[in-house]
Amino acid sequence: MKKEDLKLLDTVAVLKDVPEKKVVFGQVGTIVEKLADGVFEVEFADKFGETIAEFAVSQQDLMRLHYEMEFTE
Repeated sequence: MKKEDLKLLDTVAVLKDVPEKKVVFGQVGTIVEKLADGVFEVEFADKFGETIAEFAVSQQDLMRLHYEMEFTE
């Protein structure tokens, strides 16, 4: 599986539980800042848009989500 380049405002899912932040595997968040190569600040919100947590996450613990099919050649 190809690891995609993540960027600001991408919608992502976290690939591990982070109980101290009240975030669980598969929870959806938004990249709000690139902190370093392969490290992003991700905001996790509830269904009302209220922030649950915001913290640094390694790219290896994120998966970009797609709303539409995207093809690149």
